Amino acid sequence: MESFFDWLDDRTNYRAARRHLLEEPLPPGTGWWFVTGSILLFLLGVQLLTGVVLSMYYVPSSEFAYDSVRFIMTQVTFGRILRGLHFFGASFIVVAAVVHMLRVVIFGSYKRPREVTWITGVLLLLIILGFALSGYLLPWDQRAYWATTVTINIARSTPIVGEQIAGVLRGGDTLGALTLLRWYAAHVFLLPAALIAFTVAHIYLMRRHGISGPLAHVEGKSQPFYPVHALKDTIVIAFVFAALLTLAIAVRAPLDAIADPSDATYVPRPEWYFLSLFQLLKYFPGPLEPVATMVIPGLVVALLFLLPFLDRAAERRPVRRRTVMTVFGGGLLGVAVLTSLGLRDTPRTADVNQWAPLSLAGYEFARDARCRTCHQEGGVANPVDQTISRRDPEWLVAHVRDPQMIAPDLRPVPSGAMTEGQGRAVVAYMRRVRAGVTQPAHSPNQPAVAVYGRYCSTCHTLDGEGATVAPDLSHVGAKHDAKWLREWITDPPSVQFDATMPPFGDRLTEAQMTAIVNYLAARK
Repeated sequence: MESFFDWLDDRTNYRAARRHLLEEPLPPGTGWWFVTGSILLFLLGVQLLTGVVLSMYYVPSSEFAYDSVRFIMTQVTFGRILRGLHFFGASFIVVAAVVHMLRVVIFGSYKRPREVTWITGVLLLLIILGFALSGYLLPWDQRAYWATTVTINIARSTPIVGEQIAGVLRGGDTLGALTLLRWYAAHVFLLPAALIAFTVAHIYLMRRHGISGPLAHVEGKSQPFYPVHALKDTIVIAFVFAALLTLAIAVRAPLDAIADPSDATYVPRPEWYFLSLFQLLKYFPGPLEPVATMVIPGLVVALLFLLPFLDRAAERRPVRRRTVMTVFGGGLLGVAVLTSLGLRDTPRTADVNQWAPLSLAGYEFARDARCRTCHQEGGVANPVDQTISRRDPEWLVAHVRDPQMIAPDLRPVPSGAMTEGQGRAVVAYMRRVRAGVTQPAHSPNQPAVAVYGRYCSTCHTLDGEGATVAPDLSHVGAKHDAKWLREWITDPPSVQFDATMPPFGDRLTEAQMTAIVNYLAARK
């Protein structure tokens, strides 16, 4: 083997490269704080590797993107863990990048002669945020679609060139297939190329000028990177990866319902690392919006780039650089406060992984004779649980209400057509199935949710599902007792003379009336 390695070294000079890589001289006293860059580099490698594997299954099409992500999470071996590593890894990278930048600022490592090293680091931070932003749309679920809509609207607020920027991001007049394809291309081609280029430049400049070392001068000789500091890097990286892997195994990466452009009631929320900017928008409404979207972020980025040139003194100790530390600390505190306020203001929304009343009602409606006529094993259509239509919601509602609309040769559907509420309940159930949610167990509230799904959902919302024409019923029990609810449902004009809700006293049986009244009264 020695002769083989001698031959390989003669052709490649790999031993010199190994020595250059492992024997970098480090200043005496270099401690654990200087492992932050290695952590960040490792996490970037994890993202690159998991991203490559995910791209082998992902289809960048608005028609198939959601299903391909769902396939990864439900059918691919270890696919759920793989996506979890990639999804949660984005948050780990943002935290690692901020911690690394904080370490550089505290230790004054941006000072001469490392100004360009700092600038490439700031560019890498922006590229990382670009990855997080572009990857957000790829699952093509409700959360991704509407958050991206907000992002493009923010870009459109840019003075003078806003419409042009929004047009480039959309790829057309509306957010659709071209938008997804462009964001995918940026996520897997443009941004990785930029990331690799600036990472190589950053490491080259770091090796050229060396690390800054501890704040106080330590007597002694320089020590090579290997083995002492390499062991420190390995220990901390192993701890970070263990935390990331545990999170990916224990927590299912979120996948909301499939994107529905017609659902204008959905409240978009960005990931936590963009929540401060989202919250800032609330304080600059209307024509002042560019202040929150362009002016303030632009000033922050400009100050980061100019930091080495604004703080040119040789002093590195934080106590002697009070202005820099105060400004930087105040900025981080402001981001933390805005993020906290954004989390506090996040509205309660329905969880696609839970069975809300409307989809729970659809679970029963989808199993009656009207659907079972065709959607059964050996029938003319796929079984209900396998019928994952890519049509828009209005088409689905029309189909389940009148299947002969699209298939005139079908034999008449028994029991008559479904109501609009029943149709929307079946669609809500199908979306849960498409999201890979486990089938619900029979609920003692099934009679009540069946009444809600058939009659109430055409106007009212319950746990985030249903229409928004009438008041939300999610917490109606906190306002009205069972007696009032019974009177209102039976004959609304007898309770309020100008009520627009029709009476249901002659439509519901006594058992149905009792079930829906008790169910709503218990919702505090």
